[in-house]
Amino acid sequence: MATEIEHKFLVVDDGWRAGVERAVAMRQGYLVSDAVRSVRVRVEGDSAALNVKGAVVGIARREYEYAIPLADAAEMLDELCGQKVEKTRHYVRHAGHLWEVDVFEGANAGLVVAEIELAHAGEPFVRPPWVGADVSHDLRYYNSQLAVHPYQDWR
Repeated sequence: MATEIEHKFLVVDDGWRAGVERAVAMRQGYLVSDAVRSVRVRVEGDSAALNVKGAVVGIARREYEYAIPLADAAEMLDELCGQKVEKTRHYVRHAGHLWEVDVFEGANAGLVVAEIELAHAGEPFVRPPWVGADVSHDLRYYNSQLAVHPYQDWR
């Protein structure tokens, strides 16, 4: 079984921009999303995937991802998914770890979060100076939640 171990932080300034290795636009929507599971369709650049995630236990959860044809993903997003999440993901290396900085667009514009995936829950990592509050346990920041309760509606 695949397990995702991830920490998520708010980004406090643009210091990360100097270290960007690459960036990719993403568009995603959810076929299923509830407290126990989610099934996501994502177009990432010129590829697409179907992703299945289980319930979160601490910072870990089951995750399975399968490549699908780009045309199928586009059709699912347009016809089967409700609200979408659009963002650009920037890959930034810091102190030996790869960080993913997501700059959200559309209804979630203004939100910038950084994520780090770890090999195991106790793996040490150095927090970059551009990350702030740890929001790993705040469900509002999950992409599946941002699709139905976008950041612009929080204010």
